[in-house]
Amino acid sequence: MEKSETGGSPRAGRVEVAVVNKPWGYERIWARTDRYVGKVLHINAGEELSLQYHNTKDETVHLLTGEMVYRVKLGEELEDMHLKKGESFRITPGTVHQMTAVTDCDVLEVSTPEIDDVVRVSDKYGRQGTTAP
Repeated sequence: MEKSETGGSPRAGRVEVAVVNKPWGYERIWARTDRYVGKVLHINAGEELSLQYHNTKDETVHLLTGEMVYRVKLGEELEDMHLKKGESFRITPGTVHQMTAVTDCDVLEVSTPEIDDVVRVSDKYGRQGTTAP
């Protein structure tokens, strides 16, 4: 997939879509403003995102296609939630979470604009910090 720059223009009109390749698939950033971000994450079957949390970012995900396990720390322990097409889940700041694709998945994510606010707890691809793709 090619990578393009997002416009970020404050005016109404068409926007460019950025595609960012990831070790687990790719993300298509279709909206990016100073108030919100919209993405579609494509996660390949058997792949997973980092076990992570956000200090400020607030996000809601909606499973467009496929099936995934959403690991979330809602109390003292991580719980595995099985999400199917059409189900949604909100992650508030400080909530440890991780997505693992059972089948190829497309996930709609809408969030506050802090896209680099990622604190990785663990990552099977060896990524650390907040800036690695």
